[in-house]
Amino acid sequence: MKLQIDNLDGLGPRDYTSALDAFRRPHMTRLSNQPDELRFSLVANSTDFIVPRLGSRVTLGRTNGQDAFTGYLKQAPTFEYLGWGEQGPIYRYNLVAQSDEVLLNEKRLPDRCPFVERSAGSALRQLAANLLPGVFDTSAVQDLDTLATYVSSPQKTWSRQAAEISLQTRAGYSVRDGCLRLSPIGANVYALHETDPEFRPEGLTLVPAGPVINDVTVIGEMEPQAYVTDYFVGDGLTTKFYLSQAPFTKTNTTLLDEEYVTSPLEPTYWTVTDPKNAISVSGGKLRVAGGTGADGATTIVFAEKIELGGATVLQHGDVTFNGPSSAVIGGLYPNMISIAGCLAGFAITPSGAQSNIQALIDGVPAGAVIATISGHHYVLTTRLYSQAIYRRQQIFHSSLHPAGNGIGGEEMTGDVRIVLEVHDIDPSNPASQVAPSTVLYDGTVENACDFCTYATVNAANLQCSVTFTRLIRAVDAEVRTAMPGEGYVTRLVGPLSQGSECNISSSAELSFYSAYVPAANQQIVVQYRSEGRALARVTSPASIAAQKLGYDDGCHGAVRNVKEPPARTAMDCENAALALLDDLTSPAWAGTYETWSDFLPGSAGDIFPGDALALDIPSRSATFQAVVRKVEVDVRDVAGEHSVYRLTFANDAAEPLAFEFQTSLLASSLEVTEIANAQVGQLYLADLTAASITEATSTTISIDTGTAPLPSGGFEARWSDGGWGMGNDSNLVGRFATQSFTIPRLSRTQTCYLRQYDASAPPRYSRFSAALHVDYPL
Repeated sequence: MKLQIDNLDGLGPRDYTSALDAFRRPHMTRLSNQPDELRFSLVANSTDFIVPRLGSRVTLGRTNGQDAFTGYLKQAPTFEYLGWGEQGPIYRYNLVAQSDEVLLNEKRLPDRCPFVERSAGSALRQLAANLLPGVFDTSAVQDLDTLATYVSSPQKTWSRQAAEISLQTRAGYSVRDGCLRLSPIGANVYALHETDPEFRPEGLTLVPAGPVINDVTVIGEMEPQAYVTDYFVGDGLTTKFYLSQAPFTKTNTTLLDEEYVTSPLEPTYWTVTDPKNAISVSGGKLRVAGGTGADGATTIVFAEKIELGGATVLQHGDVTFNGPSSAVIGGLYPNMISIAGCLAGFAITPSGAQSNIQALIDGVPAGAVIATISGHHYVLTTRLYSQAIYRRQQIFHSSLHPAGNGIGGEEMTGDVRIVLEVHDIDPSNPASQVAPSTVLYDGTVENACDFCTYATVNAANLQCSVTFTRLIRAVDAEVRTAMPGEGYVTRLVGPLSQGSECNISSSAELSFYSAYVPAANQQIVVQYRSEGRALARVTSPASIAAQKLGYDDGCHGAVRNVKEPPARTAMDCENAALALLDDLTSPAWAGTYETWSDFLPGSAGDIFPGDALALDIPSRSATFQAVVRKVEVDVRDVAGEHSVYRLTFANDAAEPLAFEFQTSLLASSLEVTEIANAQVGQLYLADLTAASITEATSTTISIDTGTAPLPSGGFEARWSDGGWGMGNDSNLVGRFATQSFTIPRLSRTQTCYLRQYDASAPPRYSRFSAALHVDYPL
């Protein structure tokens, strides 16, 4: 072996092999999804000896050209006085180096929006490129699974985030020889047989790590549950209305607040295509002056996709038009950027010396046209509302479902209401600052795409300046009103300064601003999702039957509070339980194996965390596959390249590689329906997302479930959200075999819960209820 250190003094790497302290041999530690570490000591052996300094590059290489370690000194050498020699005092220099990613860990990651609908490999490459573009070879980074979302934070090191991404895909990352790698756990498998003549039985320690688990309860995050619709009526005076339940909402977050103060635009947020140099940033404004004349050729595209789930507000900016323009501003595109493929946006077309603004829906102009006025500026906003809060399931992994073949990840269908509005501001009229916005389009797209590319500008010939762009995750609630005999219109929820008409507080209070007090007999409808804890309990009947012994009924349970990957819904919890049962229903094993480098298992010239060991040790009744978690290398003979390897390994039953758990206890009950693993994905019917109240009198309430009943099935109505099933009538309103039916009205304020059921024995029901709440005078 050769130890080389480049002190970065312009003289290149020096050979320090002869200076290695014979009494303190080099020792390497490799941990799964963490930086490698090399500890070694040097003793000055010549008058030209140079003490390595902090940040020096260290390479420990073999004669075959392979490097056992590459990295950088992470701290200054420590000195030990050894005595006096012929040339003066003699010191031992103790050094610690970390693998190449120390360069990335020393830098602050930029602020950025969460990764959305990105592969794990794409996210990892992006994080490295944000810090040191072009420094590392990323050709060995595999894409693996698509992440629904991953939130990057400057408060975490690059290594920590790389480990989190790797965990979500059951993969391993490493940085060696200037090469960044991401590959599935267990991609390399090495056999360890006790019949192998090079096997060292005295070096093997095996520990049965725990009992078989076949009944798993998974605790997830707070999730959206019942589909709630609250009905109120205005009296001309009341400004506050109290929702029947606290709305579920993802954290009310500003994903992007672009004030256009940096030039060029930050690549962590924007990708700019500008062949004619029409785009610039100056004076706190984005300025566009021209284009190529072609659709999709001059664009400013947001770095991440937009998830069409829950409530999202896209403020495309305060726009001042400087001349007749042809463009799409604030376009959402399911596929490539083109006018014909635009799901929703603002079409800007020339009109004499000015421009027209019109809604663009599915590539076609729709609704009213606003003609721009010289000197005015226009705030363009798109509001998206969907009762499908998440549009893709989380993915979970096990040893049987490795990277690229996880459980879950399916897209979730959902309708999306799209509202396009324009706030016309006249600088000479202060009242226009709080005047109502003009709604150009208000409609629902059924079974909308789940993710879209967002282009704030698609300019054929655009002449304008823009002062800001904001992307906001808003309260996941939709407010609509209607005067008697008229259709419903969407009311704009948010701050008054943004042209909004009402707001919803964290205390479940709907408040209308004074200028927008609901008129007498004006109908008010608020739609949202209630919230509750995501839970699932899944069993393996086959394992339970196999484990029966004497008084033991074979059912062995465990509760896991999942932190990573996030189990955001009950369906996610069920999929997480399936992944856990893949491994927990097998015996748990852990252990260590110590051997010389010459006798490593199988054909391994070297071995790393994430490699798999196929153990076949009949004398210890142990035949299983495990994954190496830690490798310690003690270099005993530098010249002869002989080292002692100590491998620490475990299977996923002992230490899951694709989960991180937390130990916090819930104050709420863990009461949840127990289901067998074969029932996951088969147990529930569709939720009644379109159920509504069609009429409310002083004595009756008429309901339309929004869907026809299943053959020999129907709809169950209850006064409270519980007791579902044919055997409980305590809170039952009734069971109905028609899509529309009437229930009695008992008070001014009343709530009814609905689920559909089928003809199965026992019947299957919807997973979540539709909650219809009415607060009308009798």
